[in-house]
Amino acid sequence: MTAIISARDLRKEFETHRPLWGAATVVRAVDGVSLDIAAGETFAIVGESGCGKSTLARLLLRLIDPTAGEVWFKGEDLAALPDERLRSLRRDLQFIFQDPFSSLNPQMTVGALIEEPMRAHAIGTATERRERVGALLSRVGLTPAHADRYPHEFSGGQRQRIGIARALASGPSVLIGDEPVSALDVSIQAQVVNLLEDLKEDFGLTLIIIAHDLAVIRHMADRVAVMYLGEVVELAWATDLFARPRHPYTAALMAAIPVASFGARRASTPLEGDPPNPISPPDGCRFHPRCNHASDLCRRTRPTLQPREDGSAVACHHADTMALPGLSDVTARRSPAAQARFARYAAALAGPTTTENSPKTGGTTPSTDGGTI
Repeated sequence: MTAIISARDLRKEFETHRPLWGAATVVRAVDGVSLDIAAGETFAIVGESGCGKSTLARLLLRLIDPTAGEVWFKGEDLAALPDERLRSLRRDLQFIFQDPFSSLNPQMTVGALIEEPMRAHAIGTATERRERVGALLSRVGLTPAHADRYPHEFSGGQRQRIGIARALASGPSVLIGDEPVSALDVSIQAQVVNLLEDLKEDFGLTLIIIAHDLAVIRHMADRVAVMYLGEVVELAWATDLFARPRHPYTAALMAAIPVASFGARRASTPLEGDPPNPISPPDGCRFHPRCNHASDLCRRTRPTLQPREDGSAVACHHADTMALPGLSDVTARRSPAAQARFARYAAALAGPTTTENSPKTGGTTPSTDGGTI
């Protein structure tokens, strides 16, 4: 089993507003990211706001064009595809947006919104499309009768369910959720997360989840990539990452997760200060101005993402000498079927991920809400 999506040295630069005199400055939103995502896994990309994770998600779907680098989907280079072929692949690559209200056209009924991707890809007859709309609404916790209503008539959680149904309409194999629960109440977040997990199993999806809150993806993701200022600084299996983080930034993100027990304390303190200016990032390790473990080497030399024997990777000069605290209750309660699935991912990612039609360059492989209104 090969990777369904591969990124190689992916970069995206944005020019800031050009001043009256002088040259425009450049922001490197994504700076040299390489990763592989196996078919059927839940892959999470986490980090603070502004770290580049949403830009990376859009690059993986070629919603925006990269400045440099490659993105491969099922052995095809998305950047080299003609428009007609790229359009046909869109039905396999779908997106769940962060804001469930602004992503839905308020002038269209829910049924028309969900049917639109099917019409765009000429899927089924009109009758078959209407039947599928009703089936999808039922599957996400609504009812077929909701097809005749408009987005403003629903709560935030229900609108997000509509967005999920719309993303599933074309029968995709990859679903990317850009912070799909961050705009929802905490009580509704768990319902939507559970829904996504169920849909993944039912439809055989590959899920890519973008989040800034590690608690959201803690028991959901198979593997996690941690981003900081445009770079992936750590990549690991979720259970290993939460048990023993290798990068100080990852440990600081974990320290920000609320503790439920009265009087409990974290072994480390959450991050202090703001990230550096992305227009002029610091020399050496970009995290060193906020790191308690920084040395002169960190201030001089930029670390690269180094793969490890266990399939993880970390970009830190002192990863092997630090004892960073993890979370004590990270044992995942997974079914035998899920354990077998994770074993398949590990075996696939440990082996070669290149074929005749795959990337030529190397890289690191490391209801309260759903009821009737």
